[in-house]
Order: sequence, then C-alpha cells, then structure tokens
Amino acid sequence: MEPITRSLLQLWWLVHPPVRRDDRGDVPGWVMVTVMTAGVVALLTGILRPELSGMLRNALNSVK
Repeated sequence: MEPITRSLLQLWWLVHPPVRRDDRGDVPGWVMVTVMTAGVVALLTGILRPELSGMLRNALNSVK
C-alpha cells in the first residue's frame, strides 16, 4: 500500500471511527416488563372488577 493511501485511510478512520452496536435491545428485559404488566393488569382486573363495572355503568348512565 502506498504511503499516501495509508495516510488517507488512517485519517479517514480517525475522523469516522467504527460505530459500536451495543444498543441492539434487551429482549429478555422487554419480555419481563410485558409479562409483569400483563400480570398486574390481570390482578387489578380481578380485584377491582365490581368497582370498575360500577364506574363504567355510572359514566354511561350520566351520558343518557
């Protein structure tokens, strides 16, 4: 390789360093968040179903 070519390549790599791709995503983390959210929603729905039904019924009756 010629010295000028090598110098230009070194300069180019200095100005444009390779980009590291460490941010590909955390699939197990997203799965855990999704499963835990679904569990919380299921738990709250099971516990608060009568209250939520009453609130919805009152809201719909007030619109009529």
